[in-house]
Amino acid sequence: MAESNDALAPREEEHDPHYEPVIRLTEQVETKTHEEDEDVLFKMRAKLFRFSTESSEWKERGTGDVRLLQHKETKKVRLVMRRDKTYKVCANHAITADMRLQPNIGSDRSWVWKVAADYSETPPTSETLAIRFANAENAQQFKDAFESAQKTNIELAGPTPASEETPASEEKKDEPVDEKKEEPVEETKEEPAEEPKAAEEEKKED
Repeated sequence: MAESNDALAPREEEHDPHYEPVIRLTEQVETKTHEEDEDVLFKMRAKLFRFSTESSEWKERGTGDVRLLQHKETKKVRLVMRRDKTYKVCANHAITADMRLQPNIGSDRSWVWKVAADYSETPPTSETLAIRFANAENAQQFKDAFESAQKTNIELAGPTPASEETPASEEKKDEPVDEKKEEPVEETKEEPAEEPKAAEEEKKED
């Protein structure tokens, strides 16, 4: 595990420059990213890692802007991260209720969490991801935005469907149970039980 800790540990000598393009293209080609119907709630530069179960070590997935995107109609929030220059997706998953950001040992600027279905690859895969920011302040801002988005998704998928289904299922269960209990008690058990007792008392008096 020494190697895994080294991969995520802060490095003073790490240099991650960002350069603007020298030549800008005049012709624009429209490309759909499936993000046109979403609003950016959070955006920050970071480096992403995934834990490889085969080699038991952290492997770098890419450096770029991690974003939290909210759909304009459904209001659901997902996490999307693309690599610099290539813009290839290195993380794409919904923020679900079971996700927990855990601090990385030895670093105050990175978080670790588990994803049941990450859609950056086809087919979706279950991953353990880690993200590292430039400083602790940026890491805390990401955590706050992540948990806020998580609450939004929980409220959207919350108690509304469960509350509508539960009463209906209870009513269906109650009706047949009450009918079965009433019929045999009134018709068969009470009246025949009294007659043999009266006959026995007459025999004893004789």
